[in-house]
Amino acid sequence: MEVGCYTLAEATAAAPFLDYAVCLDDSARPANHSGDWPVQGRAYPVRVVESRLEGIPLVHVLTFVGEAPYYNAFAPHRFQITHRLYLN
Repeated sequence: MEVGCYTLAEATAAAPFLDYAVCLDDSARPANHSGDWPVQGRAYPVRVVESRLEGIPLVHVLTFVGEAPYYNAFAPHRFQITHRLYLN
């Protein structure tokens, strides 16, 4: 089963940190994509999760909502992780 749309609360309950990433590539939105889409140059709170469907790590944007099968997940080439914030 793939990871669904993580909220910020669910993500921080699973691990005590948040990663932030900048969108590097917002081109080539698939025609069948339903839900939020990142904007190039903007930073987002993310969680990188291994995809069982794709077999690669996908970047889940924690403030986005999307539909199955990818929910709020995007290919790693679209983002660059910029920093990690530990929640004490």
